[in-house]
Order: sequence, then C-alpha cells, then structure tokens
Amino acid sequence: MPLPNRVSPDGSLFADPARGLFYGNRGGRFHDPRSHAVPTRLYANRQWLCCVLSFKGRSRKVWGQGYTELFFCDEVTALAAGHRPCMECRRADALRYRAALVSGLGLSETPLFPAIDRRLDAERRIGRAKRLHQLEADALPDGAMLASEASFLALRGDAGLLWSPSGYIARRRRPTGAVAVLTPPATLSALMNGYQPSWHPSVTAFA
Repeated sequence: MPLPNRVSPDGSLFADPARGLFYGNRGGRFHDPRSHAVPTRLYANRQWLCCVLSFKGRSRKVWGQGYTELFFCDEVTALAAGHRPCMECRRADALRYRAALVSGLGLSETPLFPAIDRRLDAERRIGRAKRLHQLEADALPDGAMLASEASFLALRGDAGLLWSPSGYIARRRRPTGAVAVLTPPATLSALMNGYQPSWHPSVTAFA
C-alpha cells in the first residue's frame, strides 16, 4: 500500500500509486514512523522544498525515523502547494527561481532563502488551512494552479488542464475573471518573470 505522502496542489497529503516526478520535504519529520497515518500536522518548519528523485546515489527509508519524504506529480504541483526548488540538489533551478522572484517583486536586494521561505509561508497557508488568492485569471502566468469546484486546474496557454495524481487528464477552456489561485503570489511573480517549472509529460497530449 502506498504511503499518504503524495502532495496535492492545495498542499494536503494523500495515498496514491503514482509517485510523481519530484520529491521533497517540509523541513523535518512530522509523520508517525509507526502508524504511517496521515499526519495531523502537515509541516515541520517553513522550509518547504522540491527536490529531484535521485541525488548522488543516496538511499532513504521513506517515512522512517528521518524527515517526512513527500512526492509531487510535477513541479507545477509543488509550487502550487507552496514549495520551492532545493538549493542542494537543484541549485541551478533554485537560483533561477530566486532571480525571477527578485525581478518580479522588484526587490532592491537579493534575499537569502530563509527570507523567501518566510514569505512563502505567509502566502501559502492560514494556520493549517491553504490560503487562496483571489486574482484575475487574465493576469496569471502559465504554471499557476487554480482551485476549481472539486478539482484543480493548471493554466497553460489558452487552457486550464485538469490535474490528477498521475498527470493532466483533460483540457478545459482557460477561465476568465476572478479565480481562486493556489500558487503563492511570490511564486507567481517568479513564473511571470522567466522561471520555467517542469511539467508532467502528460501536458503534451493537450498541446
């Protein structure tokens, strides 16, 4: 049975056979190594990372005594949930993300990653609940993720792609007007200013 360590675009955890393309953590351990039940607390600290699945041949026992390992369908999903690229295993991506964020936000100085983590933490949640941002759809970049009725839509071109744990499964017309956005505004700024996230290959079916 798969562990409940798959991450949905709203940051919640669930179990599914699809492991996804990326791996990550939320700064430490918040699962119970004995029961492997869905945790009541969904993070250890503000450092929410999106990592590669394989790095320097390292091997871990998932949901053992170490930190809580998480899996994402793709990077678009991870960014929507409030994660950012890891500086250890994805250094080049992390630096590109930060540079795009600095440009998008018009910052006069380049912040250290802990400062970015504090900003993302304020933007991604209200207590334990996911924070939604009411924004105009026409102003959103590709890679923004929306909460739409009982589903999630990722914006790409003139479409909203219906999300599933194993990839994108349907094409919808791109929404207009005010929409509920899951992706934190700081990350939206990075997406609008050149950061290119990795998409699940299923998007090619809707090109």
